[in-house]
Amino acid sequence: MKRALIVGVTGQDGTLLANLLGAKGIDYVGLNREGVVDSQGLCHRPGQLTDPEFIRSLVDSQPPSHVYYLAAHHHSSQDVNISQDINLWKLSLEVQVLGLVNVLESLRLYSKAARLFYAASSHVFGSPQQTPQDESIPMLPDGVYGSTKLMGIEACSYYRRHYGMFASVGILYNHESEYRKAKFLSQKIIQGAIKIKKGQATRLVLGDLSAELDWGYAPDYVEAMVRILALENPDQYIIATGQPHSVREFVGLVFQQLNLDYKDWVEEDSSIIRKSKCRLIGNPGKLHRDTGWSPSVSFPEMVRLLTEQTQLRLSQSSE
Repeated sequence: MKRALIVGVTGQDGTLLANLLGAKGIDYVGLNREGVVDSQGLCHRPGQLTDPEFIRSLVDSQPPSHVYYLAAHHHSSQDVNISQDINLWKLSLEVQVLGLVNVLESLRLYSKAARLFYAASSHVFGSPQQTPQDESIPMLPDGVYGSTKLMGIEACSYYRRHYGMFASVGILYNHESEYRKAKFLSQKIIQGAIKIKKGQATRLVLGDLSAELDWGYAPDYVEAMVRILALENPDQYIIATGQPHSVREFVGLVFQQLNLDYKDWVEEDSSIIRKSKCRLIGNPGKLHRDTGWSPSVSFPEMVRLLTEQTQLRLSQSSE
């Protein structure tokens, strides 16, 4: 019988994946930083990803057939001098690398036939010279997040080469849903626009509106994860739309849906985020060829869905 282990089950992708697996009738065990959690996020078996004995006991007692390693330590791009923070390195290494190795090693010992998916990030490419990026270009991260994600990719490669384990990698580009935290750009825009519509704010201050991103719909991306683990052999895949869209486009669509003109409310402050002008745009051609996957919604449709879903969620939480 299939049983999945979702590491990072209470995050955006973990929540969506749990919903998807549940709809497919697939049993799963959820794990977050507190331990094993139920479908309501309540912990009923405390433990830490960084504790190898806890992970070994979990895998030994409930051997999974599929593992989705989605846990990640995120930080805001607006943080100042964050790359100098030793605690950021510590937390990132614990979640992106050490926890993953604990899971891989436990699978090697107790469930070697299990299939693992590791959620990496487009930030492993740093500031690439080639656009769009595919699986063949050099990975030269220029930040803590990308660097530790690359270490996770190398750990998967190590266990594939040395032990013949099924450890696939998805290099995920920006993917959004109503479950994104407010600090992420998509929700900052949407929630800011909703507050303006309600008369709770008079302006929204953003960084460079001309910046272009490869924005996808997160439910599509968890579907890609499932398809990758259904393949005959493990591999590495770009998960992206391949289409660049500017922050200005995103903002314009959100405000338009709320019957507002963003030019009346949005203030641009390029000093907010100090990043290079690299274009992280992915080429999902390999993923499409091997799995048939492609985005199910267009960019305007995604923005419409996100705005509607966020409005609904915020109205329900205020009741």
